[in-house]
Amino acid sequence: MKKYIYFLLIPMLIGSCTSDSEFLDREPTNILTQEQAFGSPDIVLSILADLYNRYYDFGTVESWPSLADFNVSFWSEAGQYGHFQDGGWGYGAWGTWDYGYIREMNLFLERLEASTSIDEVDKTRFLAEGRFLRASYYFTLVKRMGGVPLILESETYDFSGDATYLQHPRETEAAIYDFVISEADAIIADLPADTNIKSRATKGAVLAMKARAALYAGSIAKYGATTPQVSLSGGEIGIPAGRANEYYTTALNAAQAIINGDAGSYSLYNKKPDLSDNFASVFYDKSNNPEAIFVEDYKLQSGKVHGFTISNQPRYGAEEEEGGRINPSLNLVQSFETLEGEYKPLPVEDNAGNPIYYNDPKELFAGRDARLEGTVIVPGSNFKGREVDIWAGVQLADGTVVSGDARGQQKELPGATGQVQVVGFDGPIDGLEFTAQTGFYIRKYQDPKAGSGQRGTQSDVWFIRYRYAEVLLNAAEAAFELGQPEMAAGYLNEVRSRAGITTTLTAADVTFDKIVHERFVELAFEGLHFFDLKRWRLAHVVLDGTPIDEQNITTNIGSATKRITQPLGVWPYKYYNPGDANDGSYFYKIVKPNRVTGSDRFQLGNYYSEIGQDILNNNPLIVKNPNQ
Repeated sequence: MKKYIYFLLIPMLIGSCTSDSEFLDREPTNILTQEQAFGSPDIVLSILADLYNRYYDFGTVESWPSLADFNVSFWSEAGQYGHFQDGGWGYGAWGTWDYGYIREMNLFLERLEASTSIDEVDKTRFLAEGRFLRASYYFTLVKRMGGVPLILESETYDFSGDATYLQHPRETEAAIYDFVISEADAIIADLPADTNIKSRATKGAVLAMKARAALYAGSIAKYGATTPQVSLSGGEIGIPAGRANEYYTTALNAAQAIINGDAGSYSLYNKKPDLSDNFASVFYDKSNNPEAIFVEDYKLQSGKVHGFTISNQPRYGAEEEEGGRINPSLNLVQSFETLEGEYKPLPVEDNAGNPIYYNDPKELFAGRDARLEGTVIVPGSNFKGREVDIWAGVQLADGTVVSGDARGQQKELPGATGQVQVVGFDGPIDGLEFTAQTGFYIRKYQDPKAGSGQRGTQSDVWFIRYRYAEVLLNAAEAAFELGQPEMAAGYLNEVRSRAGITTTLTAADVTFDKIVHERFVELAFEGLHFFDLKRWRLAHVVLDGTPIDEQNITTNIGSATKRITQPLGVWPYKYYNPGDANDGSYFYKIVKPNRVTGSDRFQLGNYYSEIGQDILNNNPLIVKNPNQ
């Protein structure tokens, strides 16, 4: 993850020294004293900016593989193929234990509190922001590690030879969630209710954090009972089931405070008539975007940019011919409902098993939830004004397939004069990196601006950490778990209506499966899917190591326990049979990329990351996580 540090430059004092001793005794010009650093609101803000820039995210535009993990996509980059050839993840995956960051936040809070030079209004807001960032990192820790030591003041070794006073035991998992929630309550009054502020803490950001944290705690309390092996006797892992409703109530109240306008006027983004374009625009339109609550912002002018578009744009015709890495899987694409709200497999074959032919390859995806094409670039669609060229080959009347091993390759066809193109410039070509090896490219977070795919320019599309649609989904889930399905249906319908789904959900339609499905399609590629699987204790069920095939993909759509151990795809082919009514038409085949030879198995020990042996050696009060 790149870190952007704000350096403070102090004008050098120019003078003459009359002796060596005067030269050696000069005041340093590149170091600030504590009094200087905390004597100006501008300097305090720059220190705070550094703490913001070190915010820990999982699955961001700066780390495209983490954003697209867990078989919601295939990684079309040769160096990443190994991820699809093994059987899972190590126990240390996703771990973090950065108490250096916590110490710096504690020092910031202590030194700012001691300052007598900062206006009380500024000081109050700065303190609240520091506490928000500290609570955010403890939330990150508890999601990955479970209960951890809760250190709320800076500590310094006295070099006495005895460091035991610096050793602290782990708090319970519930205690860390309680801390995050209580900090949100403590600071919310000190922050602005300004929806135009997106990259600093606001009332909206605090409430969104509180709602998400409480929802996670509630679901761990409820569903953790299904995995008793994932617990520790001291409560460092696991939350008592009896606290589930308490947490769900907290989550619902926090989400409703945002929905009711207590933190400012947030709402779903609804600017564009094309609903797919509208959904895609949520993630790059920074102009009066009412949906974004808290973001990691980037700015071309300051040089804070990222290469997500460079890595993932359709390769054909792109600046510098770069891109193509994230190929969304059929597993995800298949999950988007019809506009009537039905789960149906993509119409690849008729009831007799014969291929269905299309004049335009995009027709296969017609009549689907608009979020599909706002999230995924499908064959026949456009990006940056250019139609993607995704088709896998030419099939002859006898079933023979003519294709190539290079993008846009040409060959002769029987009965034809001269060579013709036999595979798309965007592939797919099995095993050839940067082509659409599942038949798809990602659209979410792609930057449509000219130059965004160039290394010398890159992109300043923001990464949204909290947005209003998630708040609605959090409220819906909490209401459902509290036995209020009618309320849950109302919140779900708001999100689904924006996607063009015409069938209104009733209270009877709201099930756990529906809650899980709605989050899967709405929040895809936003870094939340993994934590959803963990808190619901579904990860070891849907990632059980069993290979999947076409039958698995096309059935049981919408089930929370649908297996997703491997990424599959669906490829368009051109039919070549001069004189036949279907000559020149497209049809599709479901495929598994040949680099997918392993199937992911999520072990019980993966629910919480391994605590490093160096940490255990340095602090005997720390108990290991279960199953590590």
